[in-house]
Amino acid sequence: MKRNVIISAAAAAALTVGGPTAAALAATGDTARTTTTATAARADVTAESASAAALKHHPGVVDSLDKDGAVWHVNVIAKNGKNTEVEVDSAGKATTRDTDDDNGKEYAPLIAAKVDAKKAMAAALAANKGAKVWSVDWDDDDDNGSTYWDIEVRASDGSTKHVHVDPTSGKATASTSDSGDDNDDDN
Repeated sequence: MKRNVIISAAAAAALTVGGPTAAALAATGDTARTTTTATAARADVTAESASAAALKHHPGVVDSLDKDGAVWHVNVIAKNGKNTEVEVDSAGKATTRDTDDDNGKEYAPLIAAKVDAKKAMAAALAANKGAKVWSVDWDDDDDNGSTYWDIEVRASDGSTKHVHVDPTSGKATASTSDSGDDNDDDN
């Protein structure tokens, strides 16, 4: 009888000490699953989906897009020339950061372009299988007056390359003026 009481007391002590420890371990497991889910959600926000979220939030045409950590910064030009910076977070939520009433004439070639940012990204990716879009810029080259999309793509090995996409034909060509070994620290 005395032996059963000692075993019962030892079991109760083990549960008392082990219960909180087990709960802590279970909570740690839940945190790990939550972190993994959040990381997976962040990985799903591509340049293409950030662009779509920004345009849904603020209609117009994308002028530029770049990634800063887990946040995408997207400049959207409305048909009336208003320049709005939209941030798209790691969950795909878009918020307006800043709006400027710029001169709409400055953006006339961008607004009239047959190939928009979405089509330019698709052309750059088609020419660089397995790469991801890292940034997008509408460029009106002051040197020779030409306009084009400058799409920075990042390969799976981390190397980057700039691709110029013609805003009329959609033809993608590797840039010879930009270095292919940019060492951007943005993730």
